Amino acid sequence: MPHVAPYLAFASAMSEKPRFVGDAEKVILPKSLPLPRFLHITQPFNPSQPLNPHYMADITQLKELAAQVRRDIVRMVFNCQSGHPGGSLGCTEFFVALYGNVLKHKPKPFKMEGKGQDLFFLSNGHISPVWYSVLARTGYFDVKELNTFRKINSRLQGHPATHEGLPGVRVASGSLGQGLSVAIGAALAKRLDGDPRWVFCLTGDGELQEGQCWEALLFAAHHKVDNLIVTVDWNGQQIDGPNDAVIGLGNLPAKWKAFGWDVLLLENGNDLEAVVGTLRRAKRRTGKGKPVVILMKTEMGYGVDFMQGTHKWHGKAPNQEQFESAMKQLAETSLGDF
Repeated sequence: MPHVAPYLAFASAMSEKPRFVGDAEKVILPKSLPLPRFLHITQPFNPSQPLNPHYMADITQLKELAAQVRRDIVRMVFNCQSGHPGGSLGCTEFFVALYGNVLKHKPKPFKMEGKGQDLFFLSNGHISPVWYSVLARTGYFDVKELNTFRKINSRLQGHPATHEGLPGVRVASGSLGQGLSVAIGAALAKRLDGDPRWVFCLTGDGELQEGQCWEALLFAAHHKVDNLIVTVDWNGQQIDGPNDAVIGLGNLPAKWKAFGWDVLLLENGNDLEAVVGTLRRAKRRTGKGKPVVILMKTEMGYGVDFMQGTHKWHGKAPNQEQFESAMKQLAETSLGDF
């Protein structure tokens, strides 16, 4: 499989070994992660240009991108007075790590089949603001198009769709429970095509209350779909309240393990370096006869104090006063607002 050496180099750079906690491997990173040389690009950073996906970005750049993406999310939802800021803010580090450092992808020209590239499928499509921001900031389309989010005739629908031809989107999503099945199909297609690249998928925790998810889990394990990496946004919240108050999910690590998956537990999905490290660890664990899942604990609304840790901002737009308060909490960056 190509590009194996950098992943092994990253592994050797990590000074602490993983621990096993219950039914999952708990990824524990040192407080100050020594970043190997291949994580640093050799080109000077130009804030007026999107990150070049052909280079794996420096962690400092990724942190600045994450800060800007959070500003984009709040502004997009405020501008149209509609959308889902909570989960978007909580998953910012995941998207920035994936597109800025882990995923092998080519924004232009965008090709739906993605041969020779890693593919990503967003199952919980309502968190489209964070995805659109990262797609724009990594070169898929002009950042100014973020102004059109959820507006009439916009390509940036509230839930991602393919009809408008938005680069980066390969399947309509948001009807919860379906994305994992799509990702499994794409992973099997890569296997049939002899394409050694990976398929990534993100789901929500509340989404796992859908029965189709568990059918997909069984299918992937039975057919040894081991070029697939699924991440669960485990924030404990959904539109009607905490998971435990709606339909409790029980012991998620034990359930995924019982269904035949290789399980990684990421305790802090809002720690950018930890997310990068865990995604890379997951890639190293593929190709061994089991699909891989990362159970990623995040905080809904992370970065904006009055949105954090509550389901009330699952799908609610801030008013003018709340918008101004949020933007004061989210530092400006050299990337600039749209």
